[in-house]
Amino acid sequence: MSGHASTQTGLARIVSEIEETAIALILGLMTIITFINVVLRYGFNTGLIWGLEVVTFLFAWLVLFGMSYAVKVTAHLGVDAVINLFSDGPRKVLAILAGLVCVIYAALLMKGAWDYWAPFAGLDVTSGRWFPTGFAPTRDQAWYEVIDTPIPDWLRFIEPIMNEGEAYEKLPRFIPYAMLPFGAALLLLRFVQALIKVVQGRQKTLIVSHEVEDAIEDVKHMNAGR
Repeated sequence: MSGHASTQTGLARIVSEIEETAIALILGLMTIITFINVVLRYGFNTGLIWGLEVVTFLFAWLVLFGMSYAVKVTAHLGVDAVINLFSDGPRKVLAILAGLVCVIYAALLMKGAWDYWAPFAGLDVTSGRWFPTGFAPTRDQAWYEVIDTPIPDWLRFIEPIMNEGEAYEKLPRFIPYAMLPFGAALLLLRFVQALIKVVQGRQKTLIVSHEVEDAIEDVKHMNAGR
């Protein structure tokens, strides 16, 4: 899959480097934990009890990070069989409409992600069926824990804040689940940025990556070189 990111400077470049570093770290941690678990299981008949759960959380984080990052670098697949039938004017209108649909979808996803995560963090969910109109009182579920992953000692400071001073045995759910609203917010931001580029004429379509076309071109070059 190919992606083409525009030239960036200043704050945008710093944010991009943070995203890329986070994705690389998540991939690295998933690989290391899985490797250690395999060695322990088949070499010593033991294993990390929390290994599978942590890798599952990291994979979810990777997906949530990746979907917004792929929008930014235009690495999502694009299907342009229909829009290519139109001239530049109508094509731009269709791209703007597609961008608006994506922004609305991301906003709905962000609301749902917040409403799911908020009770685990002791916060209120949003009111309103589709779009937030305020906040509604919600039962505190900050005492909920994950199944296997123990809480590290350096996180014990959150117990008086989130759990009324009671000790957590496992990692509280609001920590790994925090990636849900964060990832949705990041996706919304990237769709808004992409839509603005389309409106300003700096980008012709919302998504410009075409993996199949790239693969066909690669095959043509290979055949031409024979």
